Amino acid sequence: MAIMFSLWFFFHLDVRLSWLLLIAVGTFAIFYFTISYILEHLIFRKIKLIYKFISDTKADPEKAKIKNIPTLSIDNVNEDVVDWAERKEKELEAMKLLETYRKNFVGNISHELKTPLFSIQGYLHTLLDGAIYEEGINIDYLRRAANNAERLGNIVDDLEQINKLEDESFVIEKSSFSVKELTKEVFGDLKKMAEKKKINLKYKDGAALQSVVLADKEAIRKVLSNLIVNAIKYGSENGEVVLSFYEVETKILIEVSDTGIGVEEKHLKHLFDRFYRVDGSRSRAEGGSGLGLSIVKHAIEAHGEKIFVRSTPNVGTTFGFTLPKDK
Repeated sequence: MAIMFSLWFFFHLDVRLSWLLLIAVGTFAIFYFTISYILEHLIFRKIKLIYKFISDTKADPEKAKIKNIPTLSIDNVNEDVVDWAERKEKELEAMKLLETYRKNFVGNISHELKTPLFSIQGYLHTLLDGAIYEEGINIDYLRRAANNAERLGNIVDDLEQINKLEDESFVIEKSSFSVKELTKEVFGDLKKMAEKKKINLKYKDGAALQSVVLADKEAIRKVLSNLIVNAIKYGSENGEVVLSFYEVETKILIEVSDTGIGVEEKHLKHLFDRFYRVDGSRSRAEGGSGLGLSIVKHAIEAHGEKIFVRSTPNVGTTFGFTLPKDK
């Protein structure tokens, strides 16, 4: 009945009005189907793809790549998804770097600890098998075992030092002190070591020789000790280790130079890496932990300062770092 009334009403309307009504209905229909298509194919479908992307990423973080994100013409939604994916991608890269670092660190520290540990075991087993009763051999083997035990202790101490320097809660204890007086003390501690290789420890005259710095005295003592020990180990017999001091505006530049074997340029950028050795066999023979220069770098950067190195093969190497002058 309602349909018949509608038809009757339509046919009894003015022709012009009928056409206008038809155009309006047709326009509405086109508008309706157009909006439906846009919602279905250009928005809802993309939202479904983005939802699927997020779901897949939860199951497999490797898929959290920006290039894999479906684009969406709703700016805010798309930006939020891109920001989220960027964070996930960065987190994934950080996790990969951390895992690589962990594997390398475990492998390196295992190797460094095994060498002296196996040596100690070998000497002790030989002594237990009867060599302990042989004069000359027993004392020599016990001394070698003690030296390797000391090396183990040094590795552990260096690891603790690096962990302390890397701890975000670590705060350097600054005090005012004479850098020349501190280097005198370090020279005294290392005098016998230098004499064994007939290496002369000396200062290079400079205007900043008497300058006072503001820094963590014990940390800088460790820095100077590590650098001078390194210079002695790789310095040439009858050579020199020279400490130089320069004033650079509000800072003091301190350099430790040797007249040793030098380092090729390709190795320079790795010298401060943990356990990095230019010549592995020689470094271990010298008894180093492979952590000394890494500790130096961490200690100087904890002060907000810079450290550098330059070297010429068969001429020598120079390490330098800055410290703030005490005003």
